Amino acid sequence: MSLRLASSAPTAPVTVDLSDAATEAVRRAAQRVCGVAGGRLDDPDLVAAARGAWEEMPLTLREAVRGFRRDSGEAGVLLVKGIPVDADRLPPTPMADGSVRREATVPAAALLMTAAGGLGDPAAYAPEKSGALVQDVVPVPGKEDFEGNAGSTLLSFHIENAFHPHRPDFVMLLCLRPDHDGTAGLRTASIRAALPRLPERTRALLARPEFSTQPPPSFGSVAEPAPPRPLLTGDARDPDLRVDFSATTGVTPGAREALIELEAALSAVAHTVLLAPGDLAIVDNRVTTHGRTAFRPRYDGCDRWLLRSFALADLRRSRDHRPDDGYVLSN
Repeated sequence: MSLRLASSAPTAPVTVDLSDAATEAVRRAAQRVCGVAGGRLDDPDLVAAARGAWEEMPLTLREAVRGFRRDSGEAGVLLVKGIPVDADRLPPTPMADGSVRREATVPAAALLMTAAGGLGDPAAYAPEKSGALVQDVVPVPGKEDFEGNAGSTLLSFHIENAFHPHRPDFVMLLCLRPDHDGTAGLRTASIRAALPRLPERTRALLARPEFSTQPPPSFGSVAEPAPPRPLLTGDARDPDLRVDFSATTGVTPGAREALIELEAALSAVAHTVLLAPGDLAIVDNRVTTHGRTAFRPRYDGCDRWLLRSFALADLRRSRDHRPDDGYVLSN
């Protein structure tokens, strides 16, 4: 990663369009992975097979992901179009709270395990979505105003699991179905694009341990509150970001003011994309926040449906949180 200050203009994700031949190659690899361990997505044998299948992915995809892992660019988002999801064969969109994929009944779910192998290793968190490696992001009846993946209201910018000492390095979102009205947009904003909009004084405040970030509601009451931490860490010219605007508060007046300025700077450089079936968005969770615009679900079996998975670039770093050296962090 070359050190630089990004431009302050909104930056679109880097996009890779898979050819028809590449899409078919991905489909064949997914089918082979689904045949391992009875298609159980959380089984270590399937995870190992998915990691091996990464080498069967089209060269254009492997090169793009390899480059993105090294340098995720100004936007910190990679958009891959053409992932086979067989939209006409999908079951109805789930409506249950906490819905997850335990088995590859939707073959595209196995591709997230394969993509995780290209980025590092898959990971999940035991208190969230029962620790499933592949999770459904769907609207749930009665939770319309819930600010989380079960809701349909505006979802504010956040670094995924910002409170956690081992937050994901990458967040993968694969669209199976869009919303009916085409209004649910994935919003992203990178600190690399926002940094030039922040005065030196504000950057210095954001680098102080004066911010408390609580676990999201999806973790329930299991996780303990995190101690105050800085929001910007690492090299001042290209820092990492740790914030969740629905769960982060400043513990000093200066910190509260800096948090407002940070949110304004990120909003000014935000980019929104309407995901179509077969679109895979990979977000660099170290530097880029994401959120979602509001939409209106109908609960008719054809609502918006994304699959979500996390990846850690260095799995061993979280060893003390992973019982039996598995892929699920205990807290």
